[in-house]
Amino acid sequence: MTYYTVHTPIQGKKELIEKYKLKKKYDNHYNATYAAMIEVMDTNIGRIINTLEDLNLVNSTLIIFTSDNGGLYTVSKQTPLKHGKGSYYEGGTRVPLIVKWNHKIKPMTISKTPVSNIDFYPTILEITKTPATKNQDLDGISLVPILMDTAELEKRALFWHFPIYLQAQQNFNPETGRDPYFRTRPGTTLRYGKWKLHQYFENNEIELYNLENDISENLNLAARNPKKVIELLKMMDAWRKATKAPIPKLLNATYQQTE
Repeated sequence: MTYYTVHTPIQGKKELIEKYKLKKKYDNHYNATYAAMIEVMDTNIGRIINTLEDLNLVNSTLIIFTSDNGGLYTVSKQTPLKHGKGSYYEGGTRVPLIVKWNHKIKPMTISKTPVSNIDFYPTILEITKTPATKNQDLDGISLVPILMDTAELEKRALFWHFPIYLQAQQNFNPETGRDPYFRTRPGTTLRYGKWKLHQYFENNEIELYNLENDISENLNLAARNPKKVIELLKMMDAWRKATKAPIPKLLNATYQQTE
């Protein structure tokens, strides 16, 4: 199910909007209409699960709840994560992930292993005992070992690569993003264990964060830990070469930046 909610335009049921406006007095909801949309989506997911139970299908159904990106910063902040949709920071790339499968996945268990949406396809292939198409490259890996709690996944790097610009963000807050003119600038990020490395192509600017104790990506450790920067840059370069990731080489000399 590809729900349109939660997405712009932000529109909610009037009675739920009023409910969250009242609730805001007590727990500081940022956007009552956004909260109303979330409740409707949550209710409808519940209806699907109830129907699966009524049809006696819930035990043979794998349910994966996730998103394709973080929330839009101007609509609903991801605090303590930095920024939101369109950025390389955790607010843009870290998303919810809940997986349910009766009698297969132990309820209420939590894994802190970093995974990616590219892992779902290999996971479903393994669960359904379906072979991959001949000569098909699988960027992800099966999550069955951690879902079934049978083994740990091999430590690996995850990559995000965006070689172009994304449009300006309205109501820009300089404390949460790079500049007011572009939501995303060309670059690559890498997550390896607790480390997160950013590289931006315009000026080769590097940012290094320890997500274990700085989930907000506020303290850039690149200057303090050059050995880790070199190690992660080598991994990043090797991945870009292996995947033939496009990298812009020249600045646009005729570009005129305007307010």
